[in-house]
Amino acid sequence: MNLDRPLRNPDPDDTSSMDRALPRRSGLRLGLYALAALPVIAGAAWLFLPGGGDAIRVPLNHLTIASVGEGPFEDYVAVRGKIAPFVIAHLTTDQGGAVKQVLVEDGDIVKKGQPLIVLSNPALQLQVAAQQLQFEQTRFKYEHDLLDNEHQISQLKNNLARDKILLDANAIATSTYRQEVDDYAYLLKLRAALKASHAIEQRVLAAPLVGQSAEGKARIDIANAAVEALTVRAPMDGQLTDLDAEVGQSKPPGAVLGQVNSADHFKLTADVDQFYLGRVANGQETLFAVNGRNYRAQVAKVYPQVTNGTFKVDFYFSGPAPQDTHVGQEIDLKVELGGASHAVLLPNGPFYQDTGGSWVFVVSADGKSALRRNVRLGRRNPEHVEVLDGLKPGERVIVSGYEAYLKMDRLIIENSATTDQP
Repeated sequence: MNLDRPLRNPDPDDTSSMDRALPRRSGLRLGLYALAALPVIAGAAWLFLPGGGDAIRVPLNHLTIASVGEGPFEDYVAVRGKIAPFVIAHLTTDQGGAVKQVLVEDGDIVKKGQPLIVLSNPALQLQVAAQQLQFEQTRFKYEHDLLDNEHQISQLKNNLARDKILLDANAIATSTYRQEVDDYAYLLKLRAALKASHAIEQRVLAAPLVGQSAEGKARIDIANAAVEALTVRAPMDGQLTDLDAEVGQSKPPGAVLGQVNSADHFKLTADVDQFYLGRVANGQETLFAVNGRNYRAQVAKVYPQVTNGTFKVDFYFSGPAPQDTHVGQEIDLKVELGGASHAVLLPNGPFYQDTGGSWVFVVSADGKSALRRNVRLGRRNPEHVEVLDGLKPGERVIVSGYEAYLKMDRLIIENSATTDQP
């Protein structure tokens, strides 16, 4: 450096040799923005990591991990069944009326034909009385007319026998005798008409009370039949349940007053998930235990109507029904859908409802992550799902619920140690 060189005074108008300084206020503002953005950037980096699509960190204790295995697959469905009466007969009233007497209590054992409930229907009783009176008046008039007709026939028959002798002796005119013959024929026809008319009247009077054609029932005591209908009787032997009748209540025609259940013959009923609608069929066996003893029953009837995601199935006992059970008691049933077969198995879990069995999260060998993988699953029972494709024995799969991870491709497991579900 030449120290003797004179220093040049800068020209105030020359800015070529001067650096342009940034405004101090703008620099401070950018720095504050950067500091404010750091937590957001750090949070995003912590939650969503690169490498194979969206990923999220999940604590190990939030997951259930199971190993894929192989062995016999038992094809069955577990359901909760109920003891139900084999036959149910409802108590109804054809006539309707006010409850006059209740002769039994709910839960009583009843016999077929036993009076249970007595109704009162004054209007019906008046109608029956009027019908009976009309019936009796018609019967009396018929008997009177028929008796009068028979008397005339008898008299004319005697006259014809006498006048035939007189006619042969030329004691009376031929025209007189012929008139008597015509009158006799008329009376015979009138008697036949009276009997036919009476039969028709009997049918007309009987039909409204009996509720059906009175062909062949002209001699039924109609009045007693109508009044008898106000007494509700047990339609069969059994146990009375669901009694709905109190003295003074008004019951319309057709009202259900209770039911009689078969007391010594039962069945099982169950609601089954609609997933199995096409797989449950008549004849399939179900296994269950009551008081430590094993029993069997068979599918007897499948109701195809689906309600709230389930359909109804009736089971009949293959042998004697279990003792010490009662109607409404719940029993765990194991319905066999097919025989056991060797298969690759994955423990069942909530994941199936979230994915429909189309994909799963497979845990890596080091246990630090789990990748989404498409699979093909088949039959399932409460314990296992049959693996058809996409998984091999020994691989580990997350079988807990996927609801929070449906859009994720990868899970970052925060604890490297994993505990397999047995």
